[in-house]
Amino acid sequence: MSSKSVLASDSHEVADGFAANELFQRNGWTDGLPIVPPTTAGVLLFLEAAGLGAGDVVGIEPVRRRRITGEKVAIAALMAGCLPEYMPVVVAVVKAMCEPKFCLHGCTASTGGSAPFIVVNGPIRNALSMNATHNVFGNACRANATIGRSVRLFLINVLGGVPGQLDRSTLGHPGKFTFCIAEDEEDSAWTPLAEERGVSTGTSAVTVMAVESPHQVMNEWTHDPKEILDTYAAAIRANMLTYSIWEGNYAMVVPKQHRQVFAAAGWSKRDIRGYVYETARVKRRDWRAVGKAAVAGLKDEDREYCALREPDDLLVVAAGGPAGGFGAILPPWYGKKSLAVTSSIAAQAAPHKG
Repeated sequence: MSSKSVLASDSHEVADGFAANELFQRNGWTDGLPIVPPTTAGVLLFLEAAGLGAGDVVGIEPVRRRRITGEKVAIAALMAGCLPEYMPVVVAVVKAMCEPKFCLHGCTASTGGSAPFIVVNGPIRNALSMNATHNVFGNACRANATIGRSVRLFLINVLGGVPGQLDRSTLGHPGKFTFCIAEDEEDSAWTPLAEERGVSTGTSAVTVMAVESPHQVMNEWTHDPKEILDTYAAAIRANMLTYSIWEGNYAMVVPKQHRQVFAAAGWSKRDIRGYVYETARVKRRDWRAVGKAAVAGLKDEDREYCALREPDDLLVVAAGGPAGGFGAILPPWYGKKSLAVTSSIAAQAAPHKG
């Protein structure tokens, strides 16, 4: 950035973009991948795209009371490779993560190593050419990749989420680079996720959830929706036994081939949630079968645990390629200690002042 910066962040004079990247790499200001140098002009352009001033407070991290300004969010988005028009989405994500129930500090610092999973709904998906179909968790879409990466760079540089320092993840997972998708609203008869969670029809919004690595499932041998859901529920039960038994949000991502089975049977997202709520359960004694006999006997072994507090804890998302009997379960970081948050993108137009 220029030494004549009107922004509050420190400025550095470098020879060129290559030198800027090397500076950021040496100082641990990136995720290990190359960055776009956040020049003053670039940052101001991104702020303008979001209707923000440099000092406007987008959110406050609830535990350490860190004030997150528009300037810091713009720097992260620019570094990540976003286009300016992505900024309203990035701002909405940051605001959602600052809600106390998301537990931003806990899921960033924990040894559990979760990542923010972002689902985008509404017209902005198409305006930004976001991907909701082929390879939806993977590479190839600039908007998906850079919006998700913005969050990681913001966590590193604004909240100090550096591995081995605040970030104490034992393993982490690839979603910590970027984990952002759009919902496939056009090719689904279901109500979009954000609308189910209270956002008005046709309004763009984000939903953010702290998740562990996705568990891919496959069932191509039935047209019975209950049997398809038994496969998804088995992945949830496996997570309850091998990772965490505690109830909370789970995300279920359903590509087209499985959606067609549900559509043929007339099953809505609500029907799916109700069935999974009843079937994704384990007994405490089941821990004995996965090497946890030492803790199974500490309490009533006949006690039944449900993955969800209520059916609505399950986030059902239509996304993925058109072929293949696959789907995915995304488990929560720590049950109800961190809950999914949905935030309207349009609501970011009037940030409060710092």
